[in-house]
Amino acid sequence: MLSQFRKKYYGWLSYAFASEVFVIVSLTLFLPICLEQFARDNGYLYPAKTERCSTIVSKLNEDSPPGRCVVKIGWFWIDSASFSLYVFSASVLLQALTVISVGGIADHPPHRKILLLTCAWAGALAATFFLPLSSNSPFWFLSALLAVIANVGFGTSVVAMNAYLPSLAKESPEVVKAYASFRNAEGSVSVLGTETDDNNGHEAIDQPLIHRPTTQAVQNLKSQYEDELSRTTSRISSFGIALGYGAGIFLLFVALIPVTIMKGATFSLRLAIFLSGIWWAVFTIPALIWLPSGQNNALIDDEDAVWVDVETVAAGKWSLWKEVVAAWQRLGGMLKWSEIKRLRNTFKFLAAWFLLSDAFTTITGTAILFAKTVLNIESSSLIVIGIIVPSSGILGSLFWPRMQRRYGWSNQRILLILLVLASLVPAYGCLGFISFLQGRIGGLTTKGEMFGLAIYFGFVLGAFNGYARAFYAEFLPPGEEARWYVYGLFSITDKSSSFIGPLIVGLISDLTGNIRYAFFFLVVMIWLAVPILMSVDVERGRKDAQSYRYSLMNVTP
Repeated sequence: MLSQFRKKYYGWLSYAFASEVFVIVSLTLFLPICLEQFARDNGYLYPAKTERCSTIVSKLNEDSPPGRCVVKIGWFWIDSASFSLYVFSASVLLQALTVISVGGIADHPPHRKILLLTCAWAGALAATFFLPLSSNSPFWFLSALLAVIANVGFGTSVVAMNAYLPSLAKESPEVVKAYASFRNAEGSVSVLGTETDDNNGHEAIDQPLIHRPTTQAVQNLKSQYEDELSRTTSRISSFGIALGYGAGIFLLFVALIPVTIMKGATFSLRLAIFLSGIWWAVFTIPALIWLPSGQNNALIDDEDAVWVDVETVAAGKWSLWKEVVAAWQRLGGMLKWSEIKRLRNTFKFLAAWFLLSDAFTTITGTAILFAKTVLNIESSSLIVIGIIVPSSGILGSLFWPRMQRRYGWSNQRILLILLVLASLVPAYGCLGFISFLQGRIGGLTTKGEMFGLAIYFGFVLGAFNGYARAFYAEFLPPGEEARWYVYGLFSITDKSSSFIGPLIVGLISDLTGNIRYAFFFLVVMIWLAVPILMSVDVERGRKDAQSYRYSLMNVTP
């Protein structure tokens, strides 16, 4: 018989196992390739715009690319690669608006599970619909709508999944044990202080020291509890990501078979997206069974009830529309300058994370499209690259913690090192403009370099995601993680902020006709975040978070 914690833990991991596959297989690899191929199959060669791109498919296996392909969308001609980028940008923008709107629902236990399952299966269903939609169909442009629904469904469901994380970490046996030790010690100090009051005042001078809950022993236990909570949160989150990476790699190997046999035909790309949708839907079922649903009359405790109108819930008058409106009002309240000043270091990190998450996501998508349209790498090789990146990421997630323990580096220093290393990826691509490197090794001008760069970038990316979450956890007000929906803000500034990068890269590709110019933009984007991250005062941020208490004031409608 599984304990309640184990059920919740396995249910949470099962959804990480289900949803992360869609990211690795479809979102970062097959969706960009498939959307570009849909546009290419319906596009024309630039600049004449008279010959169909599909008539030169035979050239795809030659060393030289077949030429620039543009497709007409409405009144505009856009690059086939830009079509993929624009669709992704639009989906992420809509995802951001949706994530903000459902933040309060994700924080409300009775409706959190419903939100997760609804969005998960809606996204999975959209992914499966790629299989019957042919690029030769007059309705091929519906591929953009399906991609938007799938991405929004994924992003929104992840917000609900992350809302389980704070309480899940607090319920873990090691955290419960650490908390009990701290509370017992704190209670002992209070009892000791009470006893000295009756001692005819002989120890009155020591009384303030005895009464303080910040005596060294209690403070040490409190720090141990907070450290254990931070480590457990990071461990659970990292294990979920690693589990999803492993599942994604497995499905990529499965998808490699039909893509290789069919020589990268559009059907094989659609089949891979279909398989990721099926995987997503099927492995969400354990989450349906094991994740707690919550009860309308059983709020976690008084501390966690700040976002919830208890009387309204008890009377059964909970309203979806009111929650959406309240979510935007609460976000406005949290983003007031007075609130930002109280948690300035938390918001500094979020500002840096806004840029970095966008940059890392855009690097991945841009590299895949660059490899396909400029280096003319076939789809089967792109899958191999897709396998290399998360595999290398697993190694990186193991290597960097060892380095941190060996040299005593802080999370902040590790992040800065990883940023510098990551910026070398687009910087290397910029070297391709040097004329003497054309056709030679250097500057990302040959197919083989993409494989080496995939190993390098994955090694950095795997550790970066884990350390970013762990560093952010240091600035969360205790007991207010879900209530304040900082994880909602993290999601907004995570994948949901990544619409600016693809939009600008798409414009660069359209205006210049060469997606390589986007590498300059990506270098700048990463380095803009470096001074912001360096300015974060960790110790001050922790103290501000400890003393922070947000008041609803007049925020709730």
